[in-house]
Amino acid sequence: MSQNTRPFKVLGIQQIAIGGPDKKRLQTLWVEMLGLEVTGTFKSEKENVDEDICAMGTGPYKVEVDLMQPLDPDKKPAVHTTPLNHVGLWIDDLPRAVEWLTAKGVRFAPGGIRKGAAGFDICFLHPKSNDEFPIAGEGVLIELVQAPPDVVAALTD
Repeated sequence: MSQNTRPFKVLGIQQIAIGGPDKKRLQTLWVEMLGLEVTGTFKSEKENVDEDICAMGTGPYKVEVDLMQPLDPDKKPAVHTTPLNHVGLWIDDLPRAVEWLTAKGVRFAPGGIRKGAAGFDICFLHPKSNDEFPIAGEGVLIELVQAPPDVVAALTD
């Protein structure tokens, strides 16, 4: 189907859902380190989920990030085992973010800050923590992307 005949448009990221065995560990990164706001919670026996609903941005730029853990890790659905390749986050000052997060114990993947596929400076938070860096993506690779000036202006006005 060509671009001209598609009856809809993808306008941006509405939400991402990240599962882990313990959402407290997910909160350490997403809420404490990256500053997302917890805007609600959701529990469902049927869906086997205990979820914190977080948000970043406002208005049309608001993105929901659901941090999920299973109510029973031995039951289905297994919200803590669903893989997610990576999620990209616009960052207004990437070097400052990397410096601060590293000082707080966040583990980064090898490679440091570098040009990404789309031409923006990027780096990745490692999906697994270790003894030296106890905070990581809890199984999710997270790409931090330096936002260009126009995106920074649009998202910070």
